[in-house]
Amino acid sequence: MFEVYQKYIFKNFIGKYFLISLIFFTLSIILNILEEISFFRGININPLYPYFLSFLNAPITLFEIFPFIILLSTQFLYFDLFQKDELNLLKKSGLNNLKIIKIVFLTSLLIGIFNIFVFYNVASFFKFHYSNIKNNFSNDNKYLAMVLDSGLWIKDQTDEEIFIIKSSKIKNDYLIDTTINKFNKNFELLEIIQSKEIDIKNLEWLIYNPIITSNNLSENIDGVVILKTNFNENMINNYFSNISTHGLIKLFSIKKNFENLGYSTNEIKNFILQLFTTPLLYGILTLLSSIIMLNFVKNKSLLFNIVLGISISVIIYYIRFIFSSLGNSGVIPMTLSVFFPMIVILLLTTIGLISINEK
Repeated sequence: MFEVYQKYIFKNFIGKYFLISLIFFTLSIILNILEEISFFRGININPLYPYFLSFLNAPITLFEIFPFIILLSTQFLYFDLFQKDELNLLKKSGLNNLKIIKIVFLTSLLIGIFNIFVFYNVASFFKFHYSNIKNNFSNDNKYLAMVLDSGLWIKDQTDEEIFIIKSSKIKNDYLIDTTINKFNKNFELLEIIQSKEIDIKNLEWLIYNPIITSNNLSENIDGVVILKTNFNENMINNYFSNISTHGLIKLFSIKKNFENLGYSTNEIKNFILQLFTTPLLYGILTLLSSIIMLNFVKNKSLLFNIVLGISISVIIYYIRFIFSSLGNSGVIPMTLSVFFPMIVILLLTTIGLISINEK
């Protein structure tokens, strides 16, 4: 009999999780459609294109709000049990509050494991193709920055010239050991510029003591040569900021390439750590929601539960965002930036767990 009620709680929780996820997925598509229609205004495309792109982008958006969907799902599970007076029936069948919380907690852990190893990889695959399609319609498609095993590669283009730039390392605001191949619009090689150090703080790069090769003749220049580009250090950072377009395996490969390049890997490390602590976060949020429902809002309305769930979600989001930013910038250790918010939430829930069976 106990196993039957275990399955009942499990199915009830999973059902609410899928229902709320479907609602948020639909909302994500609807909200994104407006942005896509605005983006493609004036471009002659199939009218269904914005809807297709909105569908591709929605899964990664949904993944980012899954923690709050878990919190809301837990709230609605208990709200349903209260409304149908099933909590007392479960207790008469041998379950107490802690056992019920344990079932919901373990279920949320399983959902978290599935989300990072299955759902995230699918969502990042869709996001990758979404970004590629959008880039094909963007005026900035002639600019490109990539990190490969061989180093940092940049494609840049002005009105008259095309630059293919390869650098072995980036250090602060400088490119180290860089080769710049300059072509005309017909891709005929004009000259090759080699330099040990290039200042890229601004759009006008300062190339120190370059070796310039043209028509098979090389010239060593003592001093600084200025090169006008469409990139600076901040813009290069932005090209690498969309980490969510990469699956788990690709993330580790990119992290290794960034380390070889000398590029900061803080953001990638933070993202990977957050991914692998996702099940734990889901579990902690489940505990928090369970404590709140069993201790404080047992007889409150559905609207009150929705407002409370959204309010708690917003607070937790901003706390995690602040600590994540501190970790990415190196102000605090990366591990602390990820675990400290969860530890605080866990400590608060522990206080409520002490007397939970008396409710």
